[in-house]
Amino acid sequence: MKYSSTYLVSISTIMASLWLSACTPTVKIEPPDKPIVINLNVKIEHEIRIKVEKELNNLLENDELF
Repeated sequence: MKYSSTYLVSISTIMASLWLSACTPTVKIEPPDKPIVINLNVKIEHEIRIKVEKELNNLLENDELF
């Protein structure tokens, strides 16, 4: 049985498209099982130190203190 070139090209194109479509990745978007936790423990020492330093500088500049 001799196949025509058109038949072979069409069969090979169909086979190639089936083979390539089987390799397409799938992306699944699912919500997480556990809730997302954002830890907001922030130290505010720096701001407090700056305020205390400013107050100390103001006190030390006062001539009546000494």
